[in-house]
Amino acid sequence: MKFLTLTTAILYSIVSISAAEEPELVAPVKIEMAEKQLAKGAQLLDVRSKEEWDEGHLKGAILVTVTEDGFIDKAKVALDPKKAVVVYCRSGGRSAKATKQLRAAGFTVYDLAGGITAWKAAGKEVLK
Repeated sequence: MKFLTLTTAILYSIVSISAAEEPELVAPVKIEMAEKQLAKGAQLLDVRSKEEWDEGHLKGAILVTVTEDGFIDKAKVALDPKKAVVVYCRSGGRSAKATKQLRAAGFTVYDLAGGITAWKAAGKEVLK
């Protein structure tokens, strides 16, 4: 029983330390963290539709629609795999899907919590 308790404690510590080192990679990040990553040179990826993009998008963003076939292949062409990526959609659903796929493909990804909706609500710039 002591062995099981000790093993559980060690595993919990390892997981806790890993998550503490890079918590922004585990869950969607707040606007401030996204801006910090962009200031460090991260790429900005909009995964919404072309129609949504035309209604407004973030300055410097690249459009690669996550719901279209070949998303990862298109993202690999559009993005530098050596640079981090901040990804967003309207409110967070599609960007979560894109984040999972991009991470599986080897990208470092920061998913913008609340998407462009949260960005607008914070009074941040949106281009048309």
